[in-house]
Amino acid sequence: MLILGWHGGIKPECQDLPPGWSTHDGAAVLLRDGEILAAVEEERLNRVKHSNFLPANAITRCLEQAAVRLSEVDVVAMNFLERTREIFPVDAGLPSVDAFLEDPTAASPTVRGALAELFERHFATDVSDRFHFCNHHVAHLWSAWGPSGFHEALAISIDGSGDALSGMIATAGPAGLDPIRELPVALSLGNLYSDSVRFLGYKRFDEYKVMGLAPYGDPRRFAKLFEQFYELLPEGAFRLTAREERWGLIDDARLVTEARRSGRPFTQVHCDFAAALQTTLETIVMHVVRHFAAETGQRHLCYAGGVAHNCTLNGRLLREDLFDEIFVQPAAHDAGGALGAALHAERTVGGGAARPAMPHLFLGSDLPGTTEISERLAAWDAFIECDRPRDPVPETARLLADGAVVGWVQGRSEFGPRALGHRSILADPRPAANKARINEMVKKRESYRPFAPSILEEYLDELAVVPRTKADMSFMTYTLVIREHYRPVLGAITHVDGSARIQSVSRSRDEQYWRLIETFRSLTGIPAILNTSFNNNAEPIVDSVDDAVTCFLTTGIDVMVVGDVLVRRRDDLDLATAVGRLRPRLPRSRKLVARVPDDDCEPYVFSVESTASQHFVQPRQAISADAYGLLVRADGRCRADELLTLDSMEDEKRHRRVLQELLALWERRAVVLKP
Repeated sequence: MLILGWHGGIKPECQDLPPGWSTHDGAAVLLRDGEILAAVEEERLNRVKHSNFLPANAITRCLEQAAVRLSEVDVVAMNFLERTREIFPVDAGLPSVDAFLEDPTAASPTVRGALAELFERHFATDVSDRFHFCNHHVAHLWSAWGPSGFHEALAISIDGSGDALSGMIATAGPAGLDPIRELPVALSLGNLYSDSVRFLGYKRFDEYKVMGLAPYGDPRRFAKLFEQFYELLPEGAFRLTAREERWGLIDDARLVTEARRSGRPFTQVHCDFAAALQTTLETIVMHVVRHFAAETGQRHLCYAGGVAHNCTLNGRLLREDLFDEIFVQPAAHDAGGALGAALHAERTVGGGAARPAMPHLFLGSDLPGTTEISERLAAWDAFIECDRPRDPVPETARLLADGAVVGWVQGRSEFGPRALGHRSILADPRPAANKARINEMVKKRESYRPFAPSILEEYLDELAVVPRTKADMSFMTYTLVIREHYRPVLGAITHVDGSARIQSVSRSRDEQYWRLIETFRSLTGIPAILNTSFNNNAEPIVDSVDDAVTCFLTTGIDVMVVGDVLVRRRDDLDLATAVGRLRPRLPRSRKLVARVPDDDCEPYVFSVESTASQHFVQPRQAISADAYGLLVRADGRCRADELLTLDSMEDEKRHRRVLQELLALWERRAVVLKP
């Protein structure tokens, strides 16, 4: 049986999204008889972080990877219930919905009918009789239970909200899942965390940044304040104070004036607040888990939902020694719900008992062959120089040992939020200065943010304190303690509290990446390298060769390896001038806007704006009238310097100023530039 699982919104990225649109992290997954053939997040392809547009690109890419057509798919599974109407706002743009709004006497459009119309419109295929709807949290649970390999387990989903719940607890066994408690949205730990980070100048989807800030603080400073936010009740139950009351308590504590504005420095107040928030989350989750571990007697835990991306909490779950083994779904967020819905359909529709293993996450887009890679890189010849060593591994290991920061692009891209050695930025984990260097020059993010080490599986116990509870450490989902004598040695990856978010690397799962680290070990004596995702702060992880070149050219990465090809910048490259040779266009998720001033005497205001929610990208980039004039005509066919000539912009300084502005927009991924 061939099953397509998907999650996401219903609008294409060229259409504006309503401000309150809640769907995010669109993705698609393709299963055949329980085997995962492909899994792709939409953001990797449309280049919009946490994309909540229709995942049409991801669906198409999954079908391409498996060399099948949508007409061959037996089931189309979604991780929401059929009654869930909030994904269809009134301006959804579907004809059946439009007709109903225009004619109140018309029959109310059904979710099933609207989805059928959506697929017909985008894929020219009738799948109306193939839909399978799965409760949001059941999908989360199946995403973890399915690939865990456990015979039976306690299964827990905790996130923001979905299908009117914020979590679900179940037992899992050969017969499937048996829910034993549902958590209403009023008890949403995901919402508690995401709402509280606003005090720190962050917004939704910045929660992981706060997890990294917390070790700099003392949770005791605000312990009494946060203890008023919740109450632990018998039998694993708890109560949360309403959002308005929580902010009232923060105001009563005279902390509102201490709140950080985005972009401003952090104070110790902010660090202590982050620490108290993290401690609060851990306290509540451990209260729930301890109770149900004891009540069910289960010695295995499966865990998913957005909160399961809190690696510090996951590390504590290991150290508590409540279970023999834990499996945290590495794509624990809503994108993983596409996998869970497909697995649920495999069981309930197909009647199959297959539960796929998940030995790796290299399930996304594949790199082309070496010849095609070379041809694609050759298009950037004015910017880069390429070399093809007999084996890129020894050369790359030597570059790392000599201090280079390397972009590393290999094979199929990863599914989920972590780069695990196929779309990674790599560096020597020893110099503490590498942390600041990569944060500032490459990632362009806050200096406190930690980086993860990729460690050879054989040396994991030597470098880190590994708890007795077993877990798959290859997905970068747990924070472990670095052994004390290694902390000063591994200065770039050891966090301020002595911890690190670990990825173990085995030869059987990823031989080339294992060889790279092993070769680095032979040169330095250190069986680990620094690994972070290949992207800057304005974009998702790179997917294609062009994505990688763009990130390479607009960050401080020293060298890039794509497949077998070693890439360097040209020594004489003046990027601000060279962008004139590239062909600009707007991404499908951006639009040009010229605002009419309130006062006729004032000049027009020009900008590049996003059609996505402001939760996902910077909503507006101000631009000059000259840049607006260039971009109005930009269609991806004419070079930027040709467009400037067409605009009669003969003044050299003015010409260069517009190219510098275009470069800045490119660095923020507000425009696309390609040869």
